[in-house]
This record gives sequence, C-alpha cells and structure tokens, in this order.
Amino acid sequence: MTRGILIAGNESTLSAAIASETGRRVDRFVAAIIPNRLPYPLENRPASAKAPEGTGPIPLDWNPGSPVSARTMVLGAENRLGQLSEAILVCTPPAVRKSAENLNPANLEIIINDYIKGWFFLVKELATVFKAHGAGALALVLADIGSGGGRDDPVDLIGPPVAASFRAFAQGLMDSSRNEPYQVYGFSASEAGEDNALGTFIFNIIEEGNKRDSGKWHKFGGKLSFLGR
Repeated sequence: MTRGILIAGNESTLSAAIASETGRRVDRFVAAIIPNRLPYPLENRPASAKAPEGTGPIPLDWNPGSPVSARTMVLGAENRLGQLSEAILVCTPPAVRKSAENLNPANLEIIINDYIKGWFFLVKELATVFKAHGAGALALVLADIGSGGGRDDPVDLIGPPVAASFRAFAQGLMDSSRNEPYQVYGFSASEAGEDNALGTFIFNIIEEGNKRDSGKWHKFGGKLSFLGR
C-alpha cells in the first residue's frame, strides 16, 4: 500500500532533517512548515533554506491559528497523495530571552498561534481522517533540548512553557487514543545536533508497527535505542 506522509512543524533543523529522512523512504510526501514570523532569529533554525536530501516535499500552506486552514491543509494533503496514512508533527520551541516587561504582545500572539494553538486544530483534523480510514500513525516530536544559551544570557521565558504545553498535549492525546484504530507516538530529543539520527529513529519505530510502542514517549539520546519514557 502506498504511504501518504505529512510533515508539519516549525521551521527548524529538526523539521528539515525529518523531511530529508522522509524523502529517502517515499517517492512523494507533503510538508507544511511554519516559517519564523518573529522579528528576530531563533536558535535551532537553519541559517539558510536548504533543499532536503532525497525526494523533496510537496509544500502546503498552513496558518496554524486557523481551524479552517488546518482542515484545508489536511484535505490538500489527501488530494495530492491520494491518501494520508502518517503524520509527523514537529515542535521546536522558540528561545525568547527577554524579561516579562519587554515581551511584545503581537509577538506573543504569534507564539501562541504557531507553537501552541495550531497543534490542537491540526490534530483534530488528522484524528478525524485516521478514524474514518480505520488506521493511521501520528507522531508528535518535541525538540526538548533544554534552554540553551550562555551563562550570562537572559533566561528563556517562552521556550520551556511551549515545550511543556506540547508535551502535555501529546501525553493527553496518547492516553485518550488507546482504543482508537490509529497509533499515536511521542518522541523527544535530549541532545542538540542529533537531528538526522532522530529522524531515522522515528521512522524505524513507526515502520516496525509494534502496538506496544504506541501511546508512549520515546526519548532519543544520540543512539538508535530506546532510553525509556
């Protein structure tokens, strides 16, 4: 059976690595990557656009703050691929090293839409499709590599709560989907610089299709082995 794979996530080195791994495994796939809309560069983002290795994705537009956009994007993925059987959602929390009084309200709205609210709208649409098909695999991937920065840098006020929100949402989704016909997986990376290996790790678990791996967090620490939840 032909695999229909969607990669959706924040623009980051991790999203690019997972897209590259996808291109090595299938001839065609779709990707909805959210560009950085904040007025300053972010950590763990590619310095310049680089085409993934292997087969390139079919790009799709997605406005994370809109439930209509989520529905349109998922329908577009199905139309272009013929079916949607797997989705990998990649959250790379932004590091915002500012004091509370210096936070910009417009930037906060962007962060809430692009890093928190959008996942809820998208997962709702994906769950609807997978349930209707009676099968599917949904992987939620968190770049959970700590606050970073130097010793004298301001504390990251935004990244940790974004990561906590995504992790809690993924855990709740795994707990509530145990009796559904589709599989839900959680993945996190504990070290920076392991993006390519993490992409391989994710696909190895999904392709193995072991039901015991569904509903669990799989923490990658630099080797292709389970480190537990």
